This record gives sequence, C-alpha cells and structure tokens, in this order.
Amino acid sequence: MTRDQLETRQVPLYFAAVIAAAAFGLLAPSAASHLQALVTPAIAILMYAMFLQIPFLDLRQGVANRRFMAALLLANFVLVPLLVWALTRGLVEHPAILIGALLVLLTPCIDYVVVFTHIGKGDSRLTLAATPVLLLLQLVLLPVYLAWILGEGGAVALSVTPFVEAFVLLIAVPLLLAVLTSASARRHRWVAAWNDAWAWMPVPAMAWVLVVVIGSQIAVVMRDFERLLPVIPVYLCFMLLAPLLGLLSARLLRLPVAEARSVTFSAATRNSLVVLPLALALPEDLRTLAAAAVITQTLVELVCELIFVRVVPVVVRD
Repeated sequence: MTRDQLETRQVPLYFAAVIAAAAFGLLAPSAASHLQALVTPAIAILMYAMFLQIPFLDLRQGVANRRFMAALLLANFVLVPLLVWALTRGLVEHPAILIGALLVLLTPCIDYVVVFTHIGKGDSRLTLAATPVLLLLQLVLLPVYLAWILGEGGAVALSVTPFVEAFVLLIAVPLLLAVLTSASARRHRWVAAWNDAWAWMPVPAMAWVLVVVIGSQIAVVMRDFERLLPVIPVYLCFMLLAPLLGLLSARLLRLPVAEARSVTFSAATRNSLVVLPLALALPEDLRTLAAAAVITQTLVELVCELIFVRVVPVVVRD
C-alpha cells in the first residue's frame, strides 16, 4: 500500500477504529479504562507526525496574515460564543451538564484541529501558527464567557494549569522535536530516513487517538447516558451550525479557499481533551456529570470530523 492509498482510505479506517474502540470499551470496561493514561502520549505522537509534514519557514505568515486572524477570531470568540449561548438555554435546569457543555464549546481546539485541517485540505500551517493566539485568548475569555452565561450564581473557579500543560505537552514539545528533526534531516541521512518513515504516521496515529479516547471513555458516557440526553441535541446542532459560522466569517473577510477551510474547521473543533481536567476539578456535586458531558462532546465531534474531512473540501471551494 502506498501513502496515497493509505490517505485515500483514511475515513473508513477511522470509522473502523471508532467501532472497535467502542466495542472494547463496552465489553471490557476495566481493561479499557487503562487506555486513559495513553490519551496525552497518543495525541503528542499524532502532533509530532503532523508537524513533521509542515514546512516551518512560513509559520510567521499565519500571525502576519491579518485577514485570516481576523476571520479566525471573529468565528471563535464572537460568533461561536453567541451560538453557544443560544443553544444552551435549554440546559439551565441541568447545571452540571450546562457547565460541562460551556467548558468544551467555548474553547477552540489547539491540537488535533491541525490534523483535521490538513486532512480536509485547509491551510494547516496557518492553523498551527494561530494556536498560541487561540490558547491565550481562551485563557482570558473563558471566565468572562462563563460569568456572562452562568450569571453570578454559577461562578466556577478555574485553573489555567491544564491549558498550559496541554499546550506544552501537545503543541510545544512535539513542535520543537519536529523542528529539530527537520533541521537534522538536512545533515544526517539516518534522520532523513526517520523523517520519511514518519510521513506514513499521521493516519495510523489519528486512528490510535480515536481508539484510546473512545475506548477509555465510552463506558463512562453510557453509564450516565440517560442524564446526558439533554446535551446531545446541543452538540449535534453545534456541529451543524458552527462550521457555517466559520465559513461565514471567512467569506466576510474574503479569504482564499484553503484559509476558509481552516477557519471552518477551527470554528467546529473544540478543546474537549484539554478542558476535561477542568471539568474534573469542579466541585464534587458537579464533577462527574460535567466530565461526562465533555466526553460526550468528544465522541460526537470525532464522528462529525470524519464527515467534515470529506464534506468541507467539497462545499468550501472556488
């Protein structure tokens, strides 16, 4: 099998990974729970594989591209929060679920969105360049959004530590290693061979991320499934409408096709794996259900992203 054939068959491979992981998690929950320890390493490996495929000399163009950054910020920090406010009005009687939904829907993804953007034929270099800006703004604005939507009675103390740890482990370290690898490949033949071998890795690494995330968490979701039912329509509506807001933002700023796809993916992809520790740090009466709500969004999003990587290149075009 060639690399092109592997990439062509990636969507069926991902669906197979989702089904296998769900079956394992439900049939052997005790064994599958140990996969949770592999989530962060799996994502870090995925990001390293993805970063190796990106030319780093052009990354500064991302922040310098004012129209792209304006569209990205408009979508993620103006249009999407308004959408989240509207969609979560029906959850006010379910405070734990509401908080979990807000944590995940108000925070744009800073890690595997780069992978989905690349697979969906967007400009992954610009998406990567924007991740520090997205991280810093969500650190600042998340408490503001929560205070606005929850009101004074729903104030929740949040720590920035999980965000910083996620950025270091899932972005900074893999990025630094990828840069060092790429630079060394020019001088050492064995490093160049290593680099070439990793060009095969993004697809299997993404499949492995699906396995460890879904396999380790599906039992938790199913245990609380009935209590989580009110949030599922919210997530489905979000996955339907958020990409349209991203595309609207891109059209307003008149972005070229690849950049428009990047904004579309960013608007739809949330920081579910990063905010999970925030949900687990909530008071005991909210913690379990809020974390389950975050995990549910992960499962819904991953399935939807498998569809987006095929649909977005078709819909967002000249």
